[in-house]
Amino acid sequence: MNRATSLASRSLHLWATAVLRSEYLVLLLCGVLFTALAPFTPGLATASNFTNLLGNLAPLLVVATGQMLVLIAGGIDLSVTSTIALVSVVGAFVMNGDDGWLKGSAAAAPAAVMVMLGLGALVGLGNGLAVTKLRMPPFIVTLTTMMFLSGLAVWLTKSQPIYHLPAGFTALGSRLWLALPIAAGLTGFAHVLLARSLFGQWLRAVGFNARTARVSGVPEGAVVIGAYIASGLLAAAASVLYTARLETGSPVLGQRILLDVIGATVIGGTSLFGGKGKVLWTFFGVLFLTLLDNALNLLGLSHFTIMMVKGGVIVLAALMDTARNRWLAT
Repeated sequence: MNRATSLASRSLHLWATAVLRSEYLVLLLCGVLFTALAPFTPGLATASNFTNLLGNLAPLLVVATGQMLVLIAGGIDLSVTSTIALVSVVGAFVMNGDDGWLKGSAAAAPAAVMVMLGLGALVGLGNGLAVTKLRMPPFIVTLTTMMFLSGLAVWLTKSQPIYHLPAGFTALGSRLWLALPIAAGLTGFAHVLLARSLFGQWLRAVGFNARTARVSGVPEGAVVIGAYIASGLLAAAASVLYTARLETGSPVLGQRILLDVIGATVIGGTSLFGGKGKVLWTFFGVLFLTLLDNALNLLGLSHFTIMMVKGGVIVLAALMDTARNRWLAT
């Protein structure tokens, strides 16, 4: 009997270890969450809600992927949501049909997208240079950038949204068959960059131990700047999808998703201390938070209640990650 109990205990320990080691753990939790909430959440399991879920997931996955790259490099980018807002209004200034710089032109939408992406990359470059050349803490740099860009977006628009965007542009957000391939392409490229390129190896090396990487010949400054540029560029790409979906250039676009962006990467398993992260993990984290947010909204909970629940889930995920690392180390 004791031997049988010992074998059962060991089998359970091996099974638990295998589950905790699996990179599909968060995906499993998504299945558990859906199964637990579906019977009590009207409309959660419907086709229309599934479409809405994917529409919310696509832009969040894009911006969270950029955040993941910065976190792997040992930094953090708090300015992504303000980048989304500023990029949205600048793009709307270019192409809106009322007084846009290129109103009525067939080139308005393509030109606006290029301006939006270029502006996002420029913001990322500024963050990267401040962190590497001025040796400023990433938290302070990107917090300052966030405050400045948020104020600038509101000042430029006088707090007013910008409407009448071209149909060719809004189709990027309203048609899921366009938005999903864009998100998949961008995140797929980031995956290849991380898994198959020298830059991906350098990124992990810098995040794991910047001093050792520098001694080994890794161009630390260029790698960190590249990560911030990628974050700004992907935030701008997410802004394109958000703006197109809302059909509005908004100075407050994305202001409520910073918790989701950072939380999704943490839940997915990206380390806040650098050196660890995968696009697949980020996808699972985004899926989990999007599903949770969707279910809580369908239950009719207030925004503040939803924020409290999501904050608690993120803290719990961080605690579980710490406990998992300790478990696997024993």
